[in-house]
This record gives sequence, structure tokens and C-alpha cells, in this order.
Amino acid sequence: MSPKNVVFKKICKDKSVGVYMGRRDFVDRVDSVDPVDGVIVIDRDALQGRKVFVTLSCTFRYGRDDMDVMGIAFRRELYLSTRQVYPPLQDREQGVHTRMQAKLLRKLGDDAHPFFFEFPDNLPCSVAMQPATHDEGKQCAVEFEVKAFSAEAQDAKVHKRSSVKLMIRKVQYAPESQEGAAPRSMEISRDFAISDQPLHVTARLDKEIFYHGETMRLHLEVVNNSSRNVKNVIISVDQVSTVVLYSNDSYVKCVAIEEGDTVPAGTTLRRDVLLLPLLANNRERRGIALDGKLKHEDTNLASSSVVKPGVLKEVLGILVSYRVMLKLIIAGVLSSSEVSLELPFKLMHPKPDTVKESEMEEELVFQEFKRSYLRGMIADDDEEEGNVSGGDDMAPKEK
Repeated sequence: MSPKNVVFKKICKDKSVGVYMGRRDFVDRVDSVDPVDGVIVIDRDALQGRKVFVTLSCTFRYGRDDMDVMGIAFRRELYLSTRQVYPPLQDREQGVHTRMQAKLLRKLGDDAHPFFFEFPDNLPCSVAMQPATHDEGKQCAVEFEVKAFSAEAQDAKVHKRSSVKLMIRKVQYAPESQEGAAPRSMEISRDFAISDQPLHVTARLDKEIFYHGETMRLHLEVVNNSSRNVKNVIISVDQVSTVVLYSNDSYVKCVAIEEGDTVPAGTTLRRDVLLLPLLANNRERRGIALDGKLKHEDTNLASSSVVKPGVLKEVLGILVSYRVMLKLIIAGVLSSSEVSLELPFKLMHPKPDTVKESEMEEELVFQEFKRSYLRGMIADDDEEEGNVSGGDDMAPKEK
């Protein structure tokens, strides 16, 4: 999550509108979702009588934009909500919902106006499929975006130089009542034709929910009373991503693996296996699901999807689940055979720290977003055209 005293800002090319937000990650706690709040700063001279609007949208994309053929778009707008910010439709003070908004309004002056959105219960969380290094254009993803623009009317043509977009993320968190859920365990026995005794395997995880960056401990016991040798034990963490809009494509990607143990006939293997599923170890692998993606900011493996009661799975766009897969390769006379079992688990964010209002930093640090400001990065005309950092003429005025 973003530091509590950082304010993200982005201003359109003609300087008519700018967006200021105290964070770009919003937590879905299953029973509630953080609202989206911020402030729009206007330049009355640049507006030239136009109105100012702000939108919150959720879009599912499947493939690049240039894949649209015969009038069929490989994208679907799951949600769109629009607010008129200027001229204001209500008293400015009535539009203030958070302490951060109040601080921003004091600092940015009379031309700053608050906006506020609440997420509907049926919206998915941010997910993006990691593209290959040579892939270009929009990829398979569920994306959230805040857009501010000036126009003659809400449905009038919007010029790119008069609009500004800021990508945000909706990230999953398991509520406190689900933390420390019961351990996950599985066992299996396998008999062989020429053996009087079976092969017995037991695998157990200490809990059902793990946090991003947390090391998982798998308790493994293999009792091999058979006459066959186990020549390899393979333990992997698999991410299963299913695209439920436009197709039923499923992608199974191994994100952590341990192997190499052997269990000769008549012996027992008991050990704890440490597993750490991390994006850092899988950055070159195409098709891995991520927790959305913000430009120039790091992310992590996608969190497990939570399907709320009454919500159609198809609306979620992409469903993500995890499992520990255990495979034992059994030596045979003519060919090898395999014994396998799986343990499902959930991978999510830890409970965010609750910051009391009295503990919030008084000093605001404004962080600009412009691609050319980043060393070694080449500007992306499609994404960044019309979005510039605030110059001196739109710098926040001290109050």
C-alpha cells in the first residue's frame, strides 16, 4: 500500500483538470470495500466554460486492442460511474468524505473539488496476465481507472489533451474472521500388483490462507511399504487462472517448485518442505496472473479470487486459485508411473494497518506521474499522451 502521506497527481495536457489521490490501491475485505476518493483541480481559464466530470470504470480486456475485428471488441465494460465535479452540483463541504480530501482542499485552494465513489459488491479485483517481453498492446486483464475530463457535456466528444487517466487497483484481503483457517491435509494410499503392502502418502499445510511473500511449510510423510522405489518427489505450487468471459481458457502455471527426494522400497520419508511463491522468481513467464499492474510500480502474484454470494462468476472476468501439487514418480519394470495429490489454499494480502487520523502525517508529499520522468523508460504515446505533470501554474498553493 502507498505511504500515508504521499499524494499521487496527474494533470492533463491543456492543464484544465488534474487528479489528486491519496492512494492507488483499494482493499476488498469481502464484507466491505475501500471507497475511491480524491480531489479534482480545475483551471477556470483553460476550461473556457466547459464542465468537468470524473469517472470510475472497470474494464475486462482479452487480447490487444488491434485484435478488434468486424466491429467486435475483445473488451467489456463491467462498470462505469460518472460524477459532475464542476460546476459543483452540491456544496463543496458536503462532498468531503475523508480526512485526506479535507487536507487536500485546504492545500489546493478554491479551485479544488472533491469526488467520491463506492465500489458495487459484484465487481472483481484487479487481475492482469503477465505478457511476454515481445508482446505489445493491451493484454488480458481486469482494470480499474479514474478519468477526469472537461467537455461541453457528459456525452460530448472528449479531447485527449483535456482528459487525464489514473490507473488504480482493487486488491483482495481475507477478513479477520477467515484468518488462521483450519489446516489443509490430504492423504492417499496406492497398491501395486506385485506388492503386498501399499505406498501411503500424507501432506499437510498448517493453514488455508497464506499472505504474499510468506513462506509456506508443507509437512510431508511418505511411507513406502511397497516393493517399488520412488525415484523422485516433485512438490509444486500451481496458479490456476480461468478466463470466464469470452472463453473458458485455463492457464496452470507453476510458481514454486521443490524436487529431488527419493524413497526406496521399505523406507519412510518425513520432512518439511518450504515453498515461497513469488513473482520475483517468475518475471519472465508469460501467462502468470498478477494483482493488476500500475505503471512503474511493482506488483505481486494475483490474489485468490473470492466469489461473493449471488455474484455470477462470469462477471469476475478472470478467476484465480492456488494449489500445492505433489507428484511421486514410481519406478517400474517397463515404465514409470505416478502418484499425485493436491492441496488447495488461498493466497491473499495481509490485513492492512489501520492508521488513526491522529497518527496521519500532516505534511503531504506530491508524487508526479509522467513516463518520461523515469530514467531509462521510453514514453508510451497511447497511454501517456495528454497526461503531464503539474507545472508551476498548477502547483499546490500553501494555505
